[in-house]
Formats: sequence, C-alpha cells, structure tokens
Amino acid sequence: MGIYTKTGDKGTTSLFDNQRVYKDDIRVESYGTIDELGSFIGLAKNYVEEDEIKEILFKIQNKLFVVASNLATMDQNKIKYRVKEDDIDYLENIIDIYMDKINNPTGFIIPGTNKQSAHLHVARTICRRAERRIISLSKEEYVDETLIKYVNRLSDCLYALARYLEDKEEKVNYEG
Repeated sequence: MGIYTKTGDKGTTSLFDNQRVYKDDIRVESYGTIDELGSFIGLAKNYVEEDEIKEILFKIQNKLFVVASNLATMDQNKIKYRVKEDDIDYLENIIDIYMDKINNPTGFIIPGTNKQSAHLHVARTICRRAERRIISLSKEEYVDETLIKYVNRLSDCLYALARYLEDKEEKVNYEG
C-alpha cells in the first residue's frame, strides 16, 4: 500500500477521529507545528554530546506524539492517551536541575555558541510558535489545559538545556 491516499488533493485532511478539516485549519497548524518540533528535536539530538540530555530529548519526542494526537482529535472521548501533571513535573525537574547547574543566570544571551545549543534554541522557538498556535486553537475549541501547560513548560525546558550547553555566555548588549 502506498503512502498517498489522494483524499487530501482538494485541501482537506482527516483528523484522528476521522473528521475532515482544511489543511490550513488552526488545529492542523497546531499539531503540525508540534510535529515540526519533534522532528527538529530529532535533528538537535544528533549534535548533543551528553547521553543524559539525549535521553531527555528522546522522552520529550515520544511525549510530543501524545500532544499531537490530542490536538488532532476533536472528539475528546476518542483520545486514548493524555498529557498528565506528572509530565509537567518531569519537565520542571529537568529545568531545575539544569538551571541549578549554571547557577540560575538571568538576562538575555545571544543564543548558539555551538551547534548543540543553537539547535536546541531553534527547537525552543518552534515550541513557542506551537504554543501560540495551540492558544489560538483554544480560543475556538476545547484544548486540555494540562496540554497547554506542558507545551509552555517544554519551551522552558528546551531553554534550560540549551543554556546549559552553551560554551560561554554572550550577554545581549543593548547599546551596541
């Protein structure tokens, strides 16, 4: 069987609960951006040297499939797996560990003093975009608040990991 179905040739796609929507629907945009994030984290993993961080990123990628499947399902009764408070606690723990390792710095830095941190900073910005798309969706349709909270915390987690992996801190100089 081929991967093409031809059912989307007229600009629509099928959600997990078999409802059809236009491909530019905010719901599709939301889970599509989560898909982009998961793929970019996969790219970033190839530059990360620490096995512990690679494992964290792998777990995040896996959880993003839960996030995307929730966003790709209108009928809440058909959602099999959900984001839980434990998932948020996991991210918060990572944030605390890695920010403590760099003494909880404040202020903006110029991101990307090496490839591993640069890729994670891009992942962070994709995550922020996904969050914006999800908020837009939540204004029109129900979105689980725990999922929104998870994506928000995930961008913080990616920031903490990226900041930890920076070779040096290049603080923003607003005057020049």
